[in-house]
Amino acid sequence: MNRPSQGVSGAEISKETGLASGSLYPILMRLEKAGWLSSEWEAGDPATMGRPRRRFYRVTALGQREVGAVRDALTPNFGAAAWAV
Repeated sequence: MNRPSQGVSGAEISKETGLASGSLYPILMRLEKAGWLSSEWEAGDPATMGRPRRRFYRVTALGQREVGAVRDALTPNFGAAAWAV
């Protein structure tokens, strides 16, 4: 498998978020269309790999800025503790 650098597959995102594919992929498509994400198919022949190719997603510089702006806008309303992991 040739995994694009620092990409996360849709399946990994689904597992981490608990979102079903019917909800997740439309969200990913909208975020990519808005320029917040970029995506790329992994290299390889599905027949050789014995499975479909994966699509890997990365947050763009624009996405990082926009997420930061949203976080900053929400912090006064919800407090910094809301964003603690």
